[in-house]
Amino acid sequence: MSADSGPDTSDTALARAIEARVSRRDVLKAALAGMAGALAPSALQAMPAGAGSTLGFAEIARGLDERHHLPPGYVAQVVLRWGDPLFADAPAFVPGHPDADAQEQQFGYDNDFLAFFPLPASGEASLRGLLCANHERCTAQLMWPGMTERSDRERMTAAHCAHEMASHGVSVVELRMEHGRWRTVLDSPYNRRITLRSTPIALSGPAAGHPRMRTAQDPEGRRVIGTLNNCAGGVTPWGTLLTCEENLHLYFSGEPEGHAEAAARKRYRVHGRGLYVWGRHFERFDLRRTPNEPNRFGWVVEIDPYAPRSTPVKRTALGRFKHEGATSAVSHDGRVAIYMGDDERFEYLYKFVTQARWQPQAPEANRDLLDRGTLYVARFDADARMHWLPLVYGEGPLTQANGFHSQADVVIEARRAADLLGATSMDRPEDVEAHPETGAVYVVLTNNNARTGAQINAANPRANNRWGHIIEIVPPRVNGAPDHTATECAWEFFLLAGDPSDALQSARYAGPVSATGWLACPDNVAFDPRGRIWIATDGQDHAAGFADSLYAADTSGPGRGITRLFFNAPRGAEVCGPCFAANGSTLFLAVQHPGDERGSDYARPSTRWPDFRSDLPPRPAVIAISREDGKEIGS
Repeated sequence: MSADSGPDTSDTALARAIEARVSRRDVLKAALAGMAGALAPSALQAMPAGAGSTLGFAEIARGLDERHHLPPGYVAQVVLRWGDPLFADAPAFVPGHPDADAQEQQFGYDNDFLAFFPLPASGEASLRGLLCANHERCTAQLMWPGMTERSDRERMTAAHCAHEMASHGVSVVELRMEHGRWRTVLDSPYNRRITLRSTPIALSGPAAGHPRMRTAQDPEGRRVIGTLNNCAGGVTPWGTLLTCEENLHLYFSGEPEGHAEAAARKRYRVHGRGLYVWGRHFERFDLRRTPNEPNRFGWVVEIDPYAPRSTPVKRTALGRFKHEGATSAVSHDGRVAIYMGDDERFEYLYKFVTQARWQPQAPEANRDLLDRGTLYVARFDADARMHWLPLVYGEGPLTQANGFHSQADVVIEARRAADLLGATSMDRPEDVEAHPETGAVYVVLTNNNARTGAQINAANPRANNRWGHIIEIVPPRVNGAPDHTATECAWEFFLLAGDPSDALQSARYAGPVSATGWLACPDNVAFDPRGRIWIATDGQDHAAGFADSLYAADTSGPGRGITRLFFNAPRGAEVCGPCFAANGSTLFLAVQHPGDERGSDYARPSTRWPDFRSDLPPRPAVIAISREDGKEIGS
């Protein structure tokens, strides 16, 4: 992100448009009125008459230093760090030494999305469960001696590249609460690493077996080794993990000329100058040797954490793009919607609706539920309505005349299909989460400093949007339940991030926030048992000069949308994957790439979090936050 100047507010019409959109809530209020009965009694009772926020913690100060910070009365336990063993016979972490075989038995790098699956699966137990963690990326200059941002491409050996491939993917590990602390169960039969280097993954849905998915190593186009850039994700109602492949363009080398996929690759920014140099040592990442390989990434992958020998599946019906999040919501009729963002500037918001209904009493019937259904892309209108446009082969412009010959082509080139349908370009759609009680859908837009005044639209009203915003979509209700299959919904801004005291930022919140309560660059969100929203950020250090953080706010009542600062990450780190467990008394949080700043390297990192040992580099880690008195987080 760049540290350029604030947005152009010279156009007073823009300012009036923002104010009108934020204050004109008639359509949304009508929709929210229908949701009032859906609020949990505990959420309503927790709102004292005339009071503001239901959050009881004392806000912390902003900062940018080498440690993390929490409110008084809260503690953080480091649960898992990069390189920690996941199995009883796994080798110990050896810093500075690339060893791909060892890494495949250890916790991966850059933990992102987190999900907690209770054990037993059919019970309500929350003191024992499976923690699933995505591993998104690597930072070579913090992993090995002698690497810098300028030199790591030249110095990367096959061993370094193999280790990076082994550090991507997903970790599944059993945790148990013992004496107030979470313990890794190293002899658990559930523990598993799913990596880019070695894990077979099946392809299913419309793109499976298509010629554009075939390679010399996989002539049938139905089996991929591994998953990469695993960013956010989701959990299905039938108890599986959805992990999302995001920035696929970073991983390929070589630049073939005249290949049939050249135009499609350009739309996804896939070229031969990626961040990683794996193609130098592994031909599958060299576009000249394996030109179809990029088509095999950018999908949502379904994993059954309760079946450690099961084969993960890339569900191609959900579309191919830079996925950030895949959050499920059960609709009024039992069908399931999966909400997804395409995390790049000017990209789109999507949802997939299953054709069949979820059957809680028939687990086998849900096994391939995500292979059949309808993929949609969002268009936001200025009248507080939004529409979901179907991405279906043969309908509208998605025909042979425009280069689509099947639904496989539509999902492989979902971005181009969305272009043709006139979807609304967004300011980096990241996490998309449906409120578990009301069904309202929160769309997190992180930022877009490339948007000009001529490119603003109803849902993205600020040029040079360095601060981001959150949109709330309210589906209609049928028999008192949200209709997540609906193709027309109401929408409104939940907040426009930034400093409300600076008129140039055009920030807006539902009520007054404190000097430390305003936020920038929202990324991931989660809901606690009371239905409050928790917002993790990515890029506050660049946009506002202070550490990435975690904020909380009510979603209803007097405290609605009034954010409060709860957690500061160590410098250079991003806050990811907030996840509540133990009936809300534990908050798992992923702290990603600590020390990732200009000039920070293995020998002289800007922080050595979380170990603070001179012989160890900074290590991405999952922490478990709790109250010293054991009560519910945030109360």
